[in-house]
Amino acid sequence: MGLLALGTPLTWSETKQYADHVRKHGILQFLHIYNKLKDRENDCLKWGDENKLNTLVRLFIIIFSSNNKASWRPEYTSYMVEGTPGQPLGGCMRHFNVIEANMKLRREEILKNLTGPGETVLTICASPRMGCPNFTFPRFDPTPVGGIFCSMFYPDQALCQGHPRFSTFTRNIRERRGTKIAINVPKLAAFFYLTMQTTFQACSISEARYLYDQLAVVAPILMALSAGTPIHRGYLADLDCRWSVIAGSVDDRTPEERGLEPLKENRFVIPKSRYDSISTYLSPEGIKYSDIDLVYDNEIYQQLVDGGIDQQLARHFAHLFIRDPLTLFREHIYEDDEQNTNHFENIQSTNWQTMRFKPPPPNSSIGWRVEFRACDVQLTDFENAAFVALIVLLTRAILSFHLNLLIPLSKVDENMVTAGERDAVRQGKFFFRKTLKKCSTVTNGDGHNCDSDEFELMTIDTIVNGKEGEFPGLIPLIECYLSNVDVDIATHCTISQYLKLISRRASGELLTTAQWIRRFVDKHPEYKKDSVISETISYDLLNTFDRISRGEMGAPQLFGKPRNA
Repeated sequence: MGLLALGTPLTWSETKQYADHVRKHGILQFLHIYNKLKDRENDCLKWGDENKLNTLVRLFIIIFSSNNKASWRPEYTSYMVEGTPGQPLGGCMRHFNVIEANMKLRREEILKNLTGPGETVLTICASPRMGCPNFTFPRFDPTPVGGIFCSMFYPDQALCQGHPRFSTFTRNIRERRGTKIAINVPKLAAFFYLTMQTTFQACSISEARYLYDQLAVVAPILMALSAGTPIHRGYLADLDCRWSVIAGSVDDRTPEERGLEPLKENRFVIPKSRYDSISTYLSPEGIKYSDIDLVYDNEIYQQLVDGGIDQQLARHFAHLFIRDPLTLFREHIYEDDEQNTNHFENIQSTNWQTMRFKPPPPNSSIGWRVEFRACDVQLTDFENAAFVALIVLLTRAILSFHLNLLIPLSKVDENMVTAGERDAVRQGKFFFRKTLKKCSTVTNGDGHNCDSDEFELMTIDTIVNGKEGEFPGLIPLIECYLSNVDVDIATHCTISQYLKLISRRASGELLTTAQWIRRFVDKHPEYKKDSVISETISYDLLNTFDRISRGEMGAPQLFGKPRNA
């Protein structure tokens, strides 16, 4: 959930007075890191996942003892917790045998701390009746006037009480926006959902920028494959993913910034929420495909260029820094910009895009990193491990074969919309590059020189599995990469199971979590074909989730027969 510094949180009116100070010193902090570490190279591959787990049915905070196998952090709500491997995994192929085991360990560690009746832990995107009356235990009522959320549906007590950042962050989004959050999904309130994120350490800054761009293109594809959020506040919705809902829930733009009123108090009309797809590529190959009109701060851009940053990277950070800080602690207003990055991370970590480019922390052995943020979390550790393995292996294939997946960013944005639609895996078509060979970076005068013949609409089946004589497919490329590296039999077997799951999801042979949920609801004897998810349906669905995640019940439509069968 980003930076969790301790201190005395300022109100929005107080924070706003220091917005320019935070932006100015945030850029100075980045410049110090960049100029110190821009030539750092030969870092080895390290990676890890972030799974956010949902504890049901009570609302409470769990304090875990720390060990070197799992790391725990509080999350936005008091029924969520973020778990990561205690140490990052590395470039050794046998580490693919560790992902799922570590996820199981984290799940088991939480379960050991749940002792009350009806308490369990699930990796799901959202509880089906979250925001409905009586959805918490003990029961808390919303406070539409005078509370933190000011929500008609969501009680303040559901917010994590363990750190002041969360309540301050929530209140400041609403106060900065000037109105309550409004999300255009029928019967939906504003709240947060669970995601799965994967971070990679690159060997250099140039490799990190290259991977950032390439993975941004596949973000909509993997979002559709991982779709797991068809229910919102007790109703089946005409969406399968949580992305657009989260984007709305943290949209702090004022009416002026949304283009609804002339600019008067604000500086920019901003096309997107803080939580959205990327708006510019970072690598030299990406210049000609960055066809979105980028909104950025010219003064910050010049400050970056004068500090030695190339124009493309300067535009990226000048774009992120059009935003205001959402939280600020009194004790951290004035900092040593050569020793701290709190102001930089204040803005950086509250731009929640499909990809995040992450500089090394100061005085750390950590290198240049990229974070992939587009996947819905899955029900089981096997499924979550499969998506993490796929993303990691895809980065290896991209680097090994010098692939170029780039298409115009405007088409990536269109793909993001398609990815969130119902049954996008089987029904949708996505813009994708026809040939994946790395191409020239020559452009015309304005930086754009994209030939529309370079890409076309494809099914996810074609993109992932390939089509003989027409398109190689991402999984066949990964398998080709694996054939050229040393992989022991046990690891190869594990990876094959993961790739098979993704391949069968892409072909439509297996269902996405969202489609599986829809079928469960449709067959439930209490369902009246009215999109309403009653308490009984919700209970039965969550109970089934629990049995599946514990391995007590199979789900062949989701992930085939048990692997030990």
